[in-house]
Amino acid sequence: MTRAATPSSRVVIACGGTGGHLFPGLAVAEELILQGTSVTVMISPKEVDQRAVQGVRGIEIFTLPAVALQSGSRLSFFSSVARSARVCLREFRRCPPAAVLAMGGFTGAGPVIAARVLGLPVYLHESNTVPGRANRLLARFATTVFTGFPAAGARFRRGALHAGTPVRSQFSPAEEGGCRRLLGLDPDRPVVLIAGGSQGASGINDIMLRALPGARSLLPRWQWLHLTGAADEARVRAAYAAEGIPAQVHGFWDRMEIALGAASAAVMRSGASSMAELAAMRVPSVLIPYPHAADNHQFHNACAFESTGAAVLIEQRDLQPEHLLAALRPMVEDALVRQRMQSALGSWHRPDAARMISSHLLGRPLPSTFPVPEASSGTAPLQRAKALVA
Repeated sequence: MTRAATPSSRVVIACGGTGGHLFPGLAVAEELILQGTSVTVMISPKEVDQRAVQGVRGIEIFTLPAVALQSGSRLSFFSSVARSARVCLREFRRCPPAAVLAMGGFTGAGPVIAARVLGLPVYLHESNTVPGRANRLLARFATTVFTGFPAAGARFRRGALHAGTPVRSQFSPAEEGGCRRLLGLDPDRPVVLIAGGSQGASGINDIMLRALPGARSLLPRWQWLHLTGAADEARVRAAYAAEGIPAQVHGFWDRMEIALGAASAAVMRSGASSMAELAAMRVPSVLIPYPHAADNHQFHNACAFESTGAAVLIEQRDLQPEHLLAALRPMVEDALVRQRMQSALGSWHRPDAARMISSHLLGRPLPSTFPVPEASSGTAPLQRAKALVA
């Protein structure tokens, strides 16, 4: 028998493994705290998780012995799931949560299994257009599956509810000049943000370094904020310095709301959480899907935004430096292009996503009233970029 949730009940959110799972989970946790509910966030031992929660206040953080499923390590993976499930069984018996929410990824397996054994309500959130393997397997145990993209719902056997992908409260349109000052940049000159994420930074870094000579000659007023990942920070900083291009280069930056607030445009991978933050901050972007993402889900995420005019999609295998600069230029310098893209981004933003999900966890569900963004007409993004170069 499942337990009815009340506003004073504890909710467990399993959301570690990647920032794409963790940050939407923290957004839901923030909303639950505002409603007077205690929250335990379960994460993995990975550095990205441990670093991201260092500044979190008012939320219990619980590290699970979980590892990702990788080639050649199935035994380690299933062993870690079993350990996580045992740990969660002990924890849930000690203090039964009203509900368990898993945000996708390997960290959710143990908590969901334990909740199922004890008859606790299970909820899932799938942020991508193509559901991940963990959510596909765990969906049979779920009371409700929330989706970030409308298209994802059809891929679950049970009915899913389109809620959008939650973003943390600090992600809202900001005054560009103030954010640029905080970063040590000129407040009156445009800024392009380059961020490849924890997995796919090197590919974007390489493309951007090849584009620097063209950027110096064609776009001399632009400034660059480049988040490289730890491995490439030194060589990328040296490349900007050699070209005499004004830039802030960081291996890691944990205040993405400031980075996006400063940006006129961005070049990013197309993880669902990053895209939700782009939509919340209304930042036009070139999306370069990580080519090795499971089920090529980043490509399908980017296709959804591109189809409505909210972003330009260019696959990494097709991308040339001149195409990247040509795609960025109208986003930064053409007011009408910016306005259209920002309007399309607004149609993807779901400001009540965390509140809607929380309402279900607390037993007083709100209906989904989000319209589905409409596709826009136009040529393929790579053709548009090439046309601008010609």
